[in-house]
Amino acid sequence: MTDMAALLPEALIRVNEAGADAQTLDFAPLTADGRCGVEMHQLYGPQETGEGGPAAGVVRYRPGARTQAHRHGGFEIIYVLDGHLQTDAGDHQAGSLLCMEPGSVHAPRSDGGALLLVIWEQAVHLV
Repeated sequence: MTDMAALLPEALIRVNEAGADAQTLDFAPLTADGRCGVEMHQLYGPQETGEGGPAAGVVRYRPGARTQAHRHGGFEIIYVLDGHLQTDAGDHQAGSLLCMEPGSVHAPRSDGGALLLVIWEQAVHLV
């Protein structure tokens, strides 16, 4: 089992090194698992951690972006850097920190757009 506390500092170091300025990061469309209007600047992923291993990225939800409902195999940490992210639990503005527990299900979206730091302990699965 991966120690998420050990990975959080690495993710924050890589965000700092990359700069959290959405204008200068290289984003690629993130369409896996039913995402629409979502892009990611990957900080680390299965290439470094192994298949099914942890991953982290700066994730941009374009206005109107949506993700299909999915279940988490491990913890997911979301820190809202800018904008607003909507989940079943409500509206999360910049500075919000969400912790999705293993087995939890959600379908995040953003009506106006959002920039997030996201850390996945394990892959997610559509429900």
